[in-house]
Amino acid sequence: MTRSDRLAEIRKKISENEGLLIAFSGGVDSGLLAKIAADLLGNRALSVVLDSETMPRSELRSALELASTLGLNCETVKFSILQDEEFVKNPGDRCYFCKKRSAQVLKEIAAREGISRIADGVNLSDYGDMRPGIRACDEEGIWHPFVEAGITKEMIREIAREMGLPFWDKPSSACLSSRIPYGERISEENLRMVGEAEDYLKSLGFGQLRVRAHGRIARIEVPKEDGERTLNLGEDIARRLKEIGFWYVALDLEGFRSGSMNEVL
Repeated sequence: MTRSDRLAEIRKKISENEGLLIAFSGGVDSGLLAKIAADLLGNRALSVVLDSETMPRSELRSALELASTLGLNCETVKFSILQDEEFVKNPGDRCYFCKKRSAQVLKEIAAREGISRIADGVNLSDYGDMRPGIRACDEEGIWHPFVEAGITKEMIREIAREMGLPFWDKPSSACLSSRIPYGERISEENLRMVGEAEDYLKSLGFGQLRVRAHGRIARIEVPKEDGERTLNLGEDIARRLKEIGFWYVALDLEGFRSGSMNEVL
């Protein structure tokens, strides 16, 4: 089946719904899903941004700007995951507790709006990593249309590019809690430090990156081709990250890799 065939299939599946609530983060996956749903269903497609402590402020602003650009029917809802003690303890299946709670919030919104189905941007590529959150979504009945249509992350980017969507090459992101080592409690403070550190590095022109917080040690992950530039800016980076609250700043010699915290499991 070609990519265009898969796109036609997902359009057909979405159009069969009277209404659809989309878990919207502003990333490439949920962005494409929200755009397709809006084109087919109009205002019967509701994109919902859950504004939690783990969402980078820059990503929240980006998501709202994208929703406006795409003309989405979009709602932002405050959601405090730090009230969930199981999540805060940061076990290896931390994402399960977050997705379980967030799915329940989305279901409440859907019920209020008279929408019977909730969808997210999970795709086939997501099954290549440890994703306990997908299990929670499945338990809560969240629909994964890209998975049903056999669509991968690479296909999503290509479809978005062909549709002329400006976010097709946006670097992948993840919630700030993924920067905290498993077993170390998640707090507003360490989430704030990570968020501010990453926003600072992005302001210097770095794209794909992570700042992993090992207590008061910041471990910076950037693609290997950006390593030399990071070292050249080392004094400025270290100074700013120490102002944010870190005591030591280190560059990971293995470079950026998504889900590196899972390597210890």
